[in-house]
Amino acid sequence: DPGSAKILRHLGFRALATTSAGLAFSRGVPDEVWSLPIDAVIEDTAAIVAATPLPVSADFQSGYAHDPEGVAANVTRCIATGVAGLSIEDATGNADKPLYDHADAVARIRAARQAIDASGVPVVLTARCEAWLVSHPDARRVTLDRLVAFAEAGADCLFAPRMTDVNAIAELVKAVAPKPLNVLVAQPHPDLTVARLADLGVRRISVGSALARVAWGAFLRAATSITETGTFDELGDAASFQELDAIFSKR
Repeated sequence: DPGSAKILRHLGFRALATTSAGLAFSRGVPDEVWSLPIDAVIEDTAAIVAATPLPVSADFQSGYAHDPEGVAANVTRCIATGVAGLSIEDATGNADKPLYDHADAVARIRAARQAIDASGVPVVLTARCEAWLVSHPDARRVTLDRLVAFAEAGADCLFAPRMTDVNAIAELVKAVAPKPLNVLVAQPHPDLTVARLADLGVRRISVGSALARVAWGAFLRAATSITETGTFDELGDAASFQELDAIFSKR
């Protein structure tokens, strides 16, 4: 949200990304492909872009449309918010068929590329394969095949959420080169540090919903402590008014 965007800038981060889960949870709905209408996503994205001069990449899920034409139209709307980048994934949101067919997934990335090119705005297109995220039985092969095809279809950056095996990461770095691979680090992992990922050739790291879930975790612990113990001890870790006011007073 705009507040966390300003805090991240204050802490020295030089680029930001939105999180579909963070937005969904703030609206009281689950993080599912079709949980939120595109108007709400566009509104939220525009507010975050307006809150900071940092480049913002939008988690644009599946483009909020099944067909390539719909994806292209919605990508055009997303570009108008002022984003520096956006991602399109191949998840359908359908439990019976969690991924779009290979040809359809590639066509959707190609349509997003064409929409960006038509806009004349240098927006970075990230293409995501969700095979690991949906527990595909052959996730490694499907991810490799799709990310290579997405790169050929015009994606600037490639991304496979929940891929944590360093050998698979190294394989993908080489397969999509010279285009960059994004790796998601959503929880502590001994092999996934900035230095280690850089050594593997990874050129972009994102944390997805992790920071939002850290905040929700603190909220849950504090609220649960009140109901279960009748004390307010967990409120001691709260940020002070002075600290937050000082950050939000800056331009």
